[in-house]
Amino acid sequence: MKLLRTIALDPSDTFVFDVAAEPGEWAVSGVFRFWDCDPAKLEGKARAAFRGGFLGVQSWGWSTLAQIVPATEDDYRNLVDLLAGQLVDRFGAPDMATAKSAAEEEVAFSQSLCSHPISSLVAVHRAVSDGEVRESFRRLQLREGQGHGKAFSFMEMEDDIEPDGNLKLVDLGRRPTAR
Repeated sequence: MKLLRTIALDPSDTFVFDVAAEPGEWAVSGVFRFWDCDPAKLEGKARAAFRGGFLGVQSWGWSTLAQIVPATEDDYRNLVDLLAGQLVDRFGAPDMATAKSAAEEEVAFSQSLCSHPISSLVAVHRAVSDGEVRESFRRLQLREGQGHGKAFSFMEMEDDIEPDGNLKLVDLGRRPTAR
């Protein structure tokens, strides 16, 4: 059996999300956290979580990436119980039986994303199309012999193009404004 755990290749999740998941937590898609939101009105860190976050079940925080890991039946049952408890405590599920049923569905869906080899990394992208939330998942493939390293690396490039002196990283996550 395989399940998803959060992974942090660098500290960027602590800047991207209001609450970053702890590395190594059990993870689920977590799109249900946005059931009562209008995704078009989300901004900043909430928007980042909607568009590309896996939910860390224990912390209720977000992770950009999840890793496929081996799991036991006990791990599966413990994850379902933990998520069910969170659904009651944090999400207002009416009772544990209802929460457990919802948690089983969510964990089963996450398990369905684990068809790739152990240690594969998975990313999610969410968007709204025709009034419905669409999730797409992709596996991040490492080159043979390459281990997980930093999410970003820098390389020297020789080019005649001058850098844009007006570029502000903070503006990259904002929506373009109509003119």
